[in-house]
Amino acid sequence: MQLSRVLLEACPGHLELFAAPFDFQPTRTTSLQPDLLVVRREDVGELRLEGTPLLVVEILSPSTRAKDLVLKRALYADSGVPSYWVLDPESATALVLELEDGEYVERTRSAGEVTVAAPFEASFTVADLVS
Repeated sequence: MQLSRVLLEACPGHLELFAAPFDFQPTRTTSLQPDLLVVRREDVGELRLEGTPLLVVEILSPSTRAKDLVLKRALYADSGVPSYWVLDPESATALVLELEDGEYVERTRSAGEVTVAAPFEASFTVADLVS
């Protein structure tokens, strides 16, 4: 919830923040529900998301850890999601990945202050999110 508040405050008007359950279908047969996602307002259709999210955020739990770090990461990259963040409450770290030439590149891995420029400028302290 804390990260939602940070993102809502920083999110520009032409973008919209959604929380699970909100489907993103990277393929015709695959439906994912990221914990948080940021999309262009014009990409929100009547029944589903019509475009690719600009940001997806997954919050790791023991039951979703492998799926979030391997399967979802690959699907998001293949779908062209430009920013993928992973928040790990167990280790109190945030991982910020950005898509470059079809693969995610680590921009930040931090247990402290995190500042990002994409899809919009935002800052947060990991301890404030997981405490």
